[in-house]
Amino acid sequence: MINNNYAVIMAGGVGERFWPMSRESRPKQFIDILGTGKTLLQQTYDRFLRVCEHDNIFVVTNKKYQKLVREQLPGLRPDRLICEPARKNTAPCIAYAAYKIHEMDPNASLVVAPSDHIILKEDVFCDIVMSGLEAAAKGNRLFTIGITPSRPDTGYGYIQFDEDTEVPGDTRLKKVKTFTEKPNLELAQSFLDSGDFLWNSGIFIWSSEAIINAFEVYQPEISFVFREARSKYNTPEEQPYMDVAYTACKSISIDYAIMEKADNVYVFVSDLGWSDLGTWGSLFDARKKDNKNNAVVGKNSMLYDSENCIINVPDDKLVVIQGLDGYIVSEADNALLICKKSQEQQIRKFVNDIRLKKGDTYI
Repeated sequence: MINNNYAVIMAGGVGERFWPMSRESRPKQFIDILGTGKTLLQQTYDRFLRVCEHDNIFVVTNKKYQKLVREQLPGLRPDRLICEPARKNTAPCIAYAAYKIHEMDPNASLVVAPSDHIILKEDVFCDIVMSGLEAAAKGNRLFTIGITPSRPDTGYGYIQFDEDTEVPGDTRLKKVKTFTEKPNLELAQSFLDSGDFLWNSGIFIWSSEAIINAFEVYQPEISFVFREARSKYNTPEEQPYMDVAYTACKSISIDYAIMEKADNVYVFVSDLGWSDLGTWGSLFDARKKDNKNNAVVGKNSMLYDSENCIINVPDDKLVVIQGLDGYIVSEADNALLICKKSQEQQIRKFVNDIRLKKGDTYI
């Protein structure tokens, strides 16, 4: 493996849509959500050990989760854990990692990915990432990975590519035309029918120099914060500086901040067995089902006349469910959720109402 290849794992999300299984104190990336024996963060870390050296893997998380990261990734070098003092979405997070790594290695090529995605075809993924890192090292281009859509999903962003793009040496690589945030069903269906749209995976590949150049051009206010810290990176002065300066960054995603504005963006067309596990519905799709199409986690769950449900309860709890069709049943710690799968978008409202009426005890 090439020493100039680095992986940046973004692990700062709160996973609110998976309440009550996911809590503010332990979001979904720190949970063995699929029952594999490893958390999503651990699976992501192991995946990147296949594309870069152990010393070249960085994890970016919120300060409050640094202990969880260290517990779950004991092999992560302490100086490879980047702690954000505040949540500011993905653009400041990515800028921080890029500037810090660039100060260490001006020839760095980076793959940046969330910590909570499923990728079933890991060999295909690693091949694309290695190809992307090699391409990133050769020029000022920004790459992302797009997923060939299998359905008109309204929960994903979409990337439109230029079908006539000819990129020598890699037929999977296409020039990006447009980015679209989560569309309505009719628009999503038209994207699927057109054949030139992909799901936006939120996985990026570029050289540290290329993404820093993009921040300088399209987000000078953000770049100023991290450019001013160049003499402080990888020194005892870094964290105190960031504790103050980071909070001055606006909260904005990398798509809005850079990708939708830049004209040097390319996408790998891929089929990775990918899911962003952003909803209970996507988790239901990823889990094994019984003969009634129920996805059950909980060794002492007994279901009668129930189908199309997702059940997530502790192994030591006896749960008897009768007569449900298409429901989420989830218990964790001191809370129980029973909700129609088709209404899971209400969960964020439930969480907000709980916070207002019951305080943070249950959140």
